[in-house]
Amino acid sequence: MVSDYFDLDTFTNKLKSITRQSSTSKCAKSIRVALQSAGAKIQSHPVAASDWGNTLLSLGYREIKPSFDHPKEGDIYIIHRTQKHQYGHIAGYSGNSWVSDFKQKSYDVYKDKNVSYSYFRLAN
Repeated sequence: MVSDYFDLDTFTNKLKSITRQSSTSKCAKSIRVALQSAGAKIQSHPVAASDWGNTLLSLGYREIKPSFDHPKEGDIYIIHRTQKHQYGHIAGYSGNSWVSDFKQKSYDVYKDKNVSYSYFRLAN
């Protein structure tokens, strides 16, 4: 684990502070800043949201089957690259909504066919 100390409440509070209603195309930066504000030590990181899986694993997250019907605070999902979206997408669950660089209405922000997800939860 890269970080010896990670404050889940700080992470989710940072997500809750994001109130924008539309994307700025900076989802990976937004999630990185929220993770770092909570104590995650991230030395180098991918630019593309779709490439963040290994970084999340190194921070103590584990990949699980998508749990969009029963998300837990701090869960993070990644949408893999699509033809229309070459960088993919990443968002975290604040406890009441999915947030990236904006407060999302739901997790399914891409309407492309054949969208694939990776879903991560903090290991206990």
